[in-house]
This record gives sequence, structure tokens and C-alpha cells, in this order.
Amino acid sequence: IGEWTLPGARFPLEMARDADVGRNSLLTYKLTSNPSFSLSMKEKPGGKKQPELVLERALDREKQSSIDLVLTAVDSGDPARSGTVQVRINVTDLNDNTPVFSKSIYEARVAENLPAGSLVLRVQATDADAGSNGRVTYSFGNVPDDVPSLFTIDSENGEIRTVGPLDFEEKNKYVFGLEATDGGGLTDHCEVQIDITDEDDNAPEITVLSLSSPVPEDAPTGTVVAVLNVNDPDSGENGQVSCELSGEAPLSIVASSGGSYKVVTASALDREQASEHRVTVVARDRGRPALSSSTELVLEVSDVNDNAPVFEEAAQAEYTVRVPEDVPVGSVLVTVTATDIDEGLNGHVKYS
Repeated sequence: IGEWTLPGARFPLEMARDADVGRNSLLTYKLTSNPSFSLSMKEKPGGKKQPELVLERALDREKQSSIDLVLTAVDSGDPARSGTVQVRINVTDLNDNTPVFSKSIYEARVAENLPAGSLVLRVQATDADAGSNGRVTYSFGNVPDDVPSLFTIDSENGEIRTVGPLDFEEKNKYVFGLEATDGGGLTDHCEVQIDITDEDDNAPEITVLSLSSPVPEDAPTGTVVAVLNVNDPDSGENGQVSCELSGEAPLSIVASSGGSYKVVTASALDREQASEHRVTVVARDRGRPALSSSTELVLEVSDVNDNAPVFEEAAQAEYTVRVPEDVPVGSVLVTVTATDIDEGLNGHVKYS
């Protein structure tokens, strides 16, 4: 009997046979008491009575899928004799139940850069109906365009897995809807919230905003020669950066605001000792393990006229030359040489 059957419906039952005759073969019927059914008798030709099962109230397969009754036939003899038969009513299913998700909101936290195919979470919906009416399949509901390219759902078991790489720096949370549909087309909906956690997958980025090169050798200590910006798109400690200088140079690096750093002179410069300084800026985050990047700065030192010419024979205060009194006019008496370690015009020597 289908659970959609309306009360009042009748179902003929098997008639009993009695080999006696007369009064001894007159039969009456009784049915086990049950609120869903009653027994009715239908007159048949020849005076026999056909027992009929009458549905008194609607059935619900989800509450009771089968009902066992006992039909008893009693003759009119003395003493009365009886026979029984078991009546089993199997209630067939109507798709009168929608699928129901175990949660209205499913939440998960997963790390970025998971391999494709990684399990994120599993949703589950149940349907109290039977057969295809109770078979549930899963699918995406109304979802943003980027969700199907990053996640997939198994229509049979409700497992949500990754399809493409997740990037915390691009997007750190996804919210979308899912549908559970039974074989009769009834549906339920739930919401999925996936939070992406950060991994230290980005090295600091160093940008040279300005470089003052060349710098005069008489620049005072603390002169700014370069301004840098250091950025790490990771979050938390993964995005906290420190900078240092690597290499021998009279320079130091000082943190400024907003992720900026200044490279300044740490002591006096001397072009005559070093006309060029090469130093490497190393930026390192606080991830585990830490990621780092570096960039090289080349600082040229320009000349200042800070050196006087020096005679090669500077150890003596004067030159003494002996010449005969009849030396011809225009004769070379002595040649003196002076040098200047400055550059260009600053090192060009004239004599007088």
C-alpha cells in the first residue's frame, strides 16, 4: 500500500474455507486491532462474506514501513473452531521528504598551496525516503565564478577537494552554497565557508626608490645615499621583515616608516682609498624557515679637491743646483715633479 493512499481505500483479503456444512461452516472474521486499519465484510453471491481491509488513516513509511496483522476466521459450530492467517502490509514510499544537511553551515580552515586533490571537508545530507527517493546527490549551488576552478565536489559522497592552488595573498576566504537533491527532485541547501591560512611562500621584495651615486667624498656622516622599500605580502610573522647590509663598506641601514629603509654613510668617505663601494642589502622575513632576498647597491665616490700637490722630493725643503756662470740662456737647470692624487682638474698640477 502506497503511503499516498487516501483513507477509505479497501483491499480484499483471502476468504477462508471450511469443509463442514450448514451452521458449522458459517464464518465470521476478526482482525488484530490497529488504528490504521479496520475490517469490513462484503457480501458475495451465495451468502459468503469477503473480508476487506479498510484504511482508516494515512500511512507514513518513514514512521512504519511494514505492519503485521492477524486475520482470524471463526465458524459457528459448538465448540467454535478458528483459523488464522498473517497479513503483512508493506508501505511503499512516496517522495514526501526532502534531503536534510547535517549542518546549515560547514566551516573549514586549510593552508594555501595545498596539492590538487586535497580533501577540504565533507558534507552530508540524509533523506528519510527509500530507494531512489532517498538517494542524495550533491552539487554546487549559486557560486562565484572562481569557486569551480578551485574546488570540486563529489556528487556521491559530498567530499569537497581542491582543483587548483589556493593563494592566501589573492583571497583568504571563500563562501558558497551547495545543493543536495534526491531522486525525486527535492532539494536542500547549505553554506560552505573555507578560510585559507597563510604559508610563508613569498620572499620579501626589495625596491630601490632612489640611489644618490656618485656621492662626494666629503659628505658628512649620516648622509642618505639610498632609499629602499621592502614588502612581504605574507601575513603575521611570515610578513615581518628585517634588513641588514652584507659587505665591507662605510655604510649602514636604518629602518624608516611604512616598510622603508635608508642607507646612510656610517663614516667619512675617501675617494683616494676607495672610489666605489659595493654592498648587498639582505631582507629576511620571520617565517619558519625564513625566506630572504637581496639586491646589490653600487655607490661611486666623487672627488673633492682635498689633497695638495706633493713634490716627489718633498723630503728636502729646497733644491740646490750648481751651474757654471756661462751657462747658455735657455738651458735646463733642473726638473722638478709634483703629483696630486685628486682626480681630473683637481689633480692637474701647474708650476710657477
